[in-house]
Amino acid sequence: MADVYISADIEADGPIPGPYSMLSFGFAVAGRFDGVLFERIDPTSLTFYCELAPISDAFEPAALAKSHLDRERLVRQGASPPIAMNEAQAWVKSVSRGDRPVMVGYPLVFDWTFLYWYFRRYADQGSPFGHSSGLDMKTMYAVKARKVLTKATKSQMPRQLLSSRRHTHHALDDAIEQAEMFANLFEWEGDLARD
Repeated sequence: MADVYISADIEADGPIPGPYSMLSFGFAVAGRFDGVLFERIDPTSLTFYCELAPISDAFEPAALAKSHLDRERLVRQGASPPIAMNEAQAWVKSVSRGDRPVMVGYPLVFDWTFLYWYFRRYADQGSPFGHSSGLDMKTMYAVKARKVLTKATKSQMPRQLLSSRRHTHHALDDAIEQAEMFANLFEWEGDLARD
């Protein structure tokens, strides 16, 4: 079974799911690895995007300001979380085509927290990524570059690893940007041979 790498990005109105809401999320397929060959996939070719209705009245203005999403509009027009998460689960299974879906992100931990919680709470079959099928790009870079984690920032990465796309704080744009960065990182030899 190969790994299918799915870049994920979310926008939320607070730091944790439950008390706060995930307002949007995007997925973009970055590539496939069978243990020998890595196949880079155009990150714009297989994507999923959804805006959700908030699940609580609580929000942090600073968190909301980053996403540029209109929370009041989402209260009226956002997808209900059960519909959104079941559609997302079906999409992940469809693009994985029987292989193992692996969520990737930079950094993954924030996005994973919201997506895993929402899948477990609202999707009929739970998370299509299971409880541990995730790969953090920040950690991946730190290991390959032989850097401490605090030096594994985008601003300190070699330019050729970064995406040519801007980080816009729109979940789908950022998932696509990070998918491109993931493929660059996966193919990069890094500094592993350095003493």
